[in-house]
Amino acid sequence: MTLVSLGLPTTPPAIGAVPIDTPRSGPLVDRFGRVVRDLRVSVTDRCNLRCTYCMPEEGLDWLPTEQALTTAELVRVLRVAVDELGVETIRFTGGEPLLRRDLEELIAAVAALPSRPEIAMTTNGLGLTRRIDGLVAAGLDRINVSLDTVNPARFAEITRRDRLDDVIAGLAAARRAGLSRIKVNAVLPARDDLPRLPDLLRFCLEHGYELRVIEQMPLDADHRWNREAMVTADEILAVLRTEFTLLPDPRPRGSAPAATWLVDGHGSPDRPARVGVIASVTRPFCGDCDRARLTADGALRNCLFAQSETDLRTLLRSDLPERSLDAAIVDLWRTNAWMKEPGHGVNGPNFHQPTRPMSAIGG
Repeated sequence: MTLVSLGLPTTPPAIGAVPIDTPRSGPLVDRFGRVVRDLRVSVTDRCNLRCTYCMPEEGLDWLPTEQALTTAELVRVLRVAVDELGVETIRFTGGEPLLRRDLEELIAAVAALPSRPEIAMTTNGLGLTRRIDGLVAAGLDRINVSLDTVNPARFAEITRRDRLDDVIAGLAAARRAGLSRIKVNAVLPARDDLPRLPDLLRFCLEHGYELRVIEQMPLDADHRWNREAMVTADEILAVLRTEFTLLPDPRPRGSAPAATWLVDGHGSPDRPARVGVIASVTRPFCGDCDRARLTADGALRNCLFAQSETDLRTLLRSDLPERSLDAAIVDLWRTNAWMKEPGHGVNGPNFHQPTRPMSAIGG
């Protein structure tokens, strides 16, 4: 196996080996030296849109309420992640996180931790106008809003809902609430969407949002993802360059999933306009990944494409005493992180799409 393109060792430990050498102290690290600093937390698998590249029109069999982690259970796990394991950023996702009624309470609890992490959220923007002030007051620092097009007819086709105006209003409300760095996440479901992409970037530039265009990944519930049909990073950049001059971004990328460019002639000297592309398939960045994921039903996943996960819910609902419970969470989490694969494997001959779709894993 050659892993040079990922910046990883060329001879990884045998997959499936008993992790007897799992570190029991220090950073939350894997076998390749990657340190987990970013935790994506799915607070629900439910969504009020039906995007064609994510789920069927009729929706999915949602998680029963009693199987989802309670507020207290979530807060406990997040406290351990931050205080015991060094997590520095927590991003709340879904499904659609705004469908969780106690989201403000969760954010406030995380914001009150002694080692306060950065708190972010990814949302489709529906209902944001009603809740953004409360979310910011609770401690929300950053927001990403999913928006694939500003063409009303195409938006309705992709999402199967006529709600574009609500998303645009939600973005504006986030800016009024004082969030200074608002990102727009876009997926192009088909190559026919490419000619409209400059319009989306133009909209973001006009309103001060940062566009991130994401290659469609094989995480759809229908399992209809097709590599040949996927719009690639090269195609995305080629189309944007027909109308905009993109300059190299002098900032180091670090572990960020997006490669970014400055949009010449836009923004200001102290805040230049940027556009990013998240090329998870054609330009994988697994070698710098610092993320872990917690599903709404309490499963730890060390990769979006992981074929296994670690159940925390059963442990949380056991009768272990307080200190023993925290220690057990730490031990399980360290083992889960340690066994992370060197890469997501999407481009390998033995790749298998995870059984959980994106809406059930969390972005």
